[in-house]
Amino acid sequence: MSNSSRPSGFRNVPPPAGAKPSSPYQRFIPREELGEFASWKPGTFGDPGQADAAQAPAAEPAEPTTEEWRERVAAARQAGYQEGYRDGLVALENFKQNFAQQATAQVGALLQAFDEQLVALDARIAQALTQTAVQMARQVLRAELQQRPEVVARVAAEAVNAVMLSARHIVVHVNPHDLPLVAEGAQEALDARGARLHADTSVERGGVLVQSEVGAIDARIAQRWAQAAAALGSSETFTEAAAS
Repeated sequence: MSNSSRPSGFRNVPPPAGAKPSSPYQRFIPREELGEFASWKPGTFGDPGQADAAQAPAAEPAEPTTEEWRERVAAARQAGYQEGYRDGLVALENFKQNFAQQATAQVGALLQAFDEQLVALDARIAQALTQTAVQMARQVLRAELQQRPEVVARVAAEAVNAVMLSARHIVVHVNPHDLPLVAEGAQEALDARGARLHADTSVERGGVLVQSEVGAIDARIAQRWAQAAAALGSSETFTEAAAS
C-alpha cells in the first residue's frame, strides 16, 4: 500500500548508542525538518528586518549639490552684509554722538575764552581811557593855574559860601602868591561872611582851605584832584599825576 509506505509527520531518530534513555516527550529534530526556521540569537525578538536595519551602519548624508552650495554661500553673504550694515550704523551713531559732544565742549571752551578775552580787553580799554582822561585833566589844571591864576579867587568865594551861615570866625588860608588875587577877586564874598585872609605856605597855589568853628572846607588842589580822579575811576593822586 502506497499510503503505508510514505512516512507521515515527524519521525523519531533513535538516540546514539550509550545514551541515557530520554523522555518520551523529548526527540531530536533533524535539520531538514526545520525548514525555514533559524537559530535564535539574543536581540532577535520582533521583526528580523528591523534587527538587521538596527545592526546596519547609518547612511552618510548626501553631499550638497553645486546649486545648494551657491544658495548657502549667498545666504551667508547676505547675513554677513546685514550684520555688517547694522554694526556700521551703530558705529556711525556712536561717532556722531561723540563728535557732537566734543564739538560742543570745544565751542563752549572757545566761547568762554572769547568772553574772558573781551572782559580783559574792556578792562584794558577802560584803564587806558581813564589814564588818558587823568592826563588831560592834569594838563588842563596846570594850564589853568598858569594862565588864569585869578581862578583861585572864584574857588575861595565858593568855599566861603559853602560854610554854614551860623559859622563865625571864618579864616581863609591861601598861598602867599594867591593872597592879592583872592583879596581882589573875592573881596565881596569875604566881607559878606566876615572872613579873614591868611597867607599859608602849606597851601599850594590855586588851593583854598576855609576853617571855622563849625567845620572846614578843603578846596586845596590835592583834594579837588582826588574828587575829579575818583569820578573818572582813578585813584591817582595829584602828586603822582604832576610827577608823570
